[in-house]
Parts: sequence; C-alpha cells; structure tokens
Amino acid sequence: MEKEDKITNAEEIKEEEMTEEISEENDKLKECEEKLKESEDKYLRLYAEFDNYKKRTEKEKSARYADALIDTAAEFLPILDNLERALAAEAVSEDAKAIKDGVTMIEKQMKETLSKLKISEIKAVGEEFNPNLHNAVMHIEDEAVTENTVVEEFIKGYIYDGDRVVRHSMVKVAN
Repeated sequence: MEKEDKITNAEEIKEEEMTEEISEENDKLKECEEKLKESEDKYLRLYAEFDNYKKRTEKEKSARYADALIDTAAEFLPILDNLERALAAEAVSEDAKAIKDGVTMIEKQMKETLSKLKISEIKAVGEEFNPNLHNAVMHIEDEAVTENTVVEEFIKGYIYDGDRVVRHSMVKVAN
C-alpha cells in the first residue's frame, strides 16, 4: 500500500505541476493577447493619423494651387481691361480696323484662357449689390431703379471656381 500511496502522491504532484504549468502558460497567453491588442490599437491609431495627414496635405496643396492661380490671374486682369478699352475706341481707317480685329482675337483668347482656369466674370449691372462681390465706388439717387441695384460697372470683377473672388467689380449703386 505504501507503494501505491507513493505512486498516487507522485501522480498528484505531477498533476499539480502540470496544472501550474498550464496556469503559467495561460497567463503568458493572456499577456501576449493583451500586447497584441495594444499593438493593433497603436496600428489603427497610427493608420488613422496617417490617413488624416494625407487628406490634410492634399487639401493644403489644393489651397496653395488656388491661391497661386488667383494671384497670377489677378496680375493679368489689367491687361484684359486695357484690351477692352482699346476695343471700345472707334476705328476709322482700314489699318485701325485691322488692328482692332487683332485686339479682338487677343481679348477672346485671354477670356478663353481664364475660362479654362475656372475664372469667370462677376455679373454686376442689374444685379443686387453684394459687398462680397462688388465694390461700390459711387451712389446715385434714381427712382426708376430699385434700391441697392448696380446701375453701372466701372471695372469688371472676376471670381475663381464660383466661390473665391479674384477681383471685386467696381460699381455704381442706386439708393
């Protein structure tokens, strides 16, 4: 019996050791799972941060392009104004008419180029005065025109992509 007791004790000790080993292995496994979850969380946060960075950089790049385009176009607008003034002059001789035809083609080409760049004229005459688009340099009293209406445009205004003013229209407004 003593031999059987020793065998039973040895088996119990072995079971206890195995149970402890299994418990230790389970603890290690839980620890590894927690580390994996932490790593996954760090990865997801880093990925989201990088994605936000890409979007923000693209938006900033697009804004810089628009700013540069607007600044450049604004420098060319006085040239277009002068072309329009030249076309307003009366051509008497045949040479003057030929020159005027050439200036007309240049003006048309300039307007087409601005159109390709998404720059268009701001409508002014007959429109309600909008301080975001128009710069009122004169006011007149006129009963024939509704109040706050643009009656004359001195310098054309231009807008980029329908929402950013390149240059305000200089106008006369009826009160």
